[in-house]
Order: sequence, then C-alpha cells, then structure tokens
Amino acid sequence: MKALYKSAIIVTIFSVAERFLGFIYRIFLSRNLGAEGVGVYQVALSVFGVLITITASGIPITVSRLIIKNKATNNKNSVNQTISSGIFMAIAFSLPITLIFVSLEKKLEFVFSDTRCLQVLLIIMPTLVINSIYAVIRGSFWGDKSFFTYALIEFLEELVMLVCGIMLILHAKDTFDGVKKASVAVLVSYLFSFTLSIIVLAFKKVKPASPFPQLKPLISSAMPITAMRTTTSIISSLIAIILPARLIAGGLSSASAMASYGEVSGMAMPLLFMPSSLIGSIALVLVPELSESFYKGKNKALAINVQKALKYSILIACLIIPIFISLGPLIGETVYSNLNAGKYLSYSAVMMLPMSINLITTSMLNSINCEKKTLLYYFIGESGLILSIYFLPKFLGANALILGYYFSFTISSILNLILLEKKCKEKIGYKKFLIFGSVFILPSSLLGVFLKNILILKLPNILVLAICCLVVVLFNLLFYFVFDFIDIKMFFKKRNFAKRNYQNATHH
Repeated sequence: MKALYKSAIIVTIFSVAERFLGFIYRIFLSRNLGAEGVGVYQVALSVFGVLITITASGIPITVSRLIIKNKATNNKNSVNQTISSGIFMAIAFSLPITLIFVSLEKKLEFVFSDTRCLQVLLIIMPTLVINSIYAVIRGSFWGDKSFFTYALIEFLEELVMLVCGIMLILHAKDTFDGVKKASVAVLVSYLFSFTLSIIVLAFKKVKPASPFPQLKPLISSAMPITAMRTTTSIISSLIAIILPARLIAGGLSSASAMASYGEVSGMAMPLLFMPSSLIGSIALVLVPELSESFYKGKNKALAINVQKALKYSILIACLIIPIFISLGPLIGETVYSNLNAGKYLSYSAVMMLPMSINLITTSMLNSINCEKKTLLYYFIGESGLILSIYFLPKFLGANALILGYYFSFTISSILNLILLEKKCKEKIGYKKFLIFGSVFILPSSLLGVFLKNILILKLPNILVLAICCLVVVLFNLLFYFVFDFIDIKMFFKKRNFAKRNYQNATHH
C-alpha cells in the first residue's frame, strides 16, 4: 500500500502543477488574443477534443487492464500483443477521420458558424493519429505502474505548449495570426509528448507483435467506455442548446437565459468539478492494483482497496462541501464578480458527494471488466438529467440543471456501489463513514456562515475566504478525530507523514 500512496502523491503533484501552467497560459491567451480570438481557439479545440474522445478515450484504461490481466496469468507474450492491438485500433479509428477533415475541408465549413475555427482545427488535425497512439502508450504506462513517467510527460507537454505558445504569439501580426500560432503550439506539444513516449517505450524494449489475438477483447472493453465519454460530450452540447431554449420557453428573455446558463454551467460547475482531480489521482493508480487483485482472485485485497478509495473520495467531498455551502456567494463575488454564480455553487455543493462516489466507483468497476454495466448505469443516470433540464426550467430556472446532476450522479453511484459489493465478494465497510461524514457537513457549514458574517465586516473578501476555509476544514476534521475515523497520532509521525496523509480516510 505504501507504493500506492506514493504513486497517488506523485500523480497529484504533477496534476496540480500541470493545471497551474494551464491556468497561467489561459490568462496569457485571454490578454493577447482577446475574447474573440480565445473563442475561435476554444471552439476548434473543443471539436478536436470530441474527435479524440471518439477515437481513443476508452483505450488507455482497457490497455492497462488487459496488461495487468496478462501479467497476472503469466501470459507475458500477450502484453506486447495488447499494445500492438491498441495501436492498430487507434490508427484504424483516427486515420479515416483525419483524412476526411483534410480532404473535405471546404465541404465541412457548415459545421462552424465561423470558418476560421475550421482553419485552426486543420492545423491540429494531423496530431489526431499520434494522440490516439499516445493514448495506447499512456495505458501501457498505467499497466506497468509507471506513474512517474506518465505524469512527467503530461507535465512537460503542458510546459512545452506554454513556452512555445508565448514565443509564437508575441510575434503574431494580428489576432487571427495569434490564434493560428497558438494552435501550432498545441501541435508542437503533442508531437513532443508523442516522441518522448515512443523513446520511453523503446527503452522498455517493447517489441511489435500481432495485434489480432487481443483485438476482440480490447474492442469489447474499450467501446463501452468510449461510448460513455462520447455521449458525455454530446450531452454537454445538448445541454448548451436545450437549457437556454427551455428557460426562454419558461418566460426568460434570450439574454437572461444565456446569462443564467453561463452562471451555472460556465462559472459554478467548473469550481464544483475542480476537486475531481484529487479523486482522479487515486483512481488512476488504483486501476492496476484492482485489476491485479481481481484477476488473481484476491477478494480480500480487492475489498480493502475499494474501501480505502471510497473513504478517501467521501472524505475529500465532505471536507469541501461545507466551504461551498457557506461561502458560495462570497466565492462568486470574489472570483467572478457574480453573486448568482456563487448562489448556484452553494445550491449544488452537496452534489459533490454522489459525484465523487460516482467518479471513483466507475473507475474501479472499469478496472475489473464491468465497462458494459457502468455504461448502462450511466445512461440510466443521464436520463434523469435530460428529463430535468427539459421539464423543470419553467419551475426552477437554471437550478433544473443542478437538480438534474443530482439525479444523474445519485442514481449512477447507487447502482455502482451495489455492483461493487457483488464483485468484491467481501464486505466493504464504508457506510458508517459515509453517514457520519454527511452529518458532519451541517455543523461545519453553520460555522462557516457564522464566521463569514463576522469577518466580512472588518476584512477584505480574499482574507475572509482564506480564514473561513482553513477554520471550516479543521473544524470538520475535528469530528473525524473525535469519532475515531482518523487516528490523530499519525500526524505526529514525521517520518511517515506523506504516506499517512493518504491513510486519513481509511482508518477503521
């Protein structure tokens, strides 16, 4: 378990550093390209993101799981076959799409309201194939538990984009030339990460092998994940169309409807989803651990790891929810200068609990060959979201989107938990932790509101936020200590501090 926590810490550190570089780069782009330039750049990248989702989103975790399975069954020859099969599948899906976009450039202009977006997309399009291949290599790193290699390459890719983008955009002739140069920086960064991953693969002495023996199991497992993630992208686009239309039908003006949609979807939700990177780190390093335990029939080890991951995810959510409930309006005013966005953040805060459980359980189930089930549960949950944004905006306004997400995450997480308990064949002790963690949210939130109302009279907003966040988290943690969910003695063992930090949620 020590290696597991170490890997999670490494991935988390690199992930946070990568996101920080991305944040700095977005500030640079907004100041140098303006709202119009950033809009063109973002639309092109969004379309490219959808294409990557279609061609390769299900491959990494499937390649990882199959590698672990083959190693667990001492079928080492199949490891190279799995990687070759993944590369074959990635090229088979991505190359035709690339050729269609490149060869039918003029006929695809109808896809964009601004044809400049297509010009920018075509600069990046050649990397669709190499990105799809890199997804396979990334999955092989996960299967080998080479998390440092994976995290370092991802970080360096972001760094190369930042440096290259700044150097090119500063010499741009006009706004659109700057947008095209920004897309060239994306191209260069993708080429860099692909080349570096190929070099690492060569050092690992991975040899080409026949892709066909592993092609069928790879397609069978990857397609449900790809379908789920592609559907997520499509549903996000549908929400952007349906919700404003239903708000207008409910009596709002077009401008008010778009403003409400922007406040809840463009401002509140990104903040709500930020902590998912912490849960994503533990989910990433758990994939090979769970797959290995599952295929070797180690039911007890499987149940223990599932229990630890669930408690970790619950703890992260329950520590942050009181902050958003009590300080949401202040966060909205401070970050966005928008009180409504902060109110939406408060209303949706509790959603973090089912969202976190859904995220970690879906990842764990996908790692033990339950991709088809998670896809079914996903569709069941999303049906609640679609029905909510269609029928409820007339009564709830933009809050219909929040309620829809509550339906979606809650339904999916419950179904996932039921299936996990069946697959583990051992008792998973998380329910008491979940119940008490949920109860601790109320007093912590009340303290946050009380403290904010006192401090706001004397201190600036940013200082009030800092003090309240710290006090609320510490007060919340105190309940976990008092009720013996966390062993306080661990915090005084300096030597094991880093490891123990990740064991907080797993005592008992």
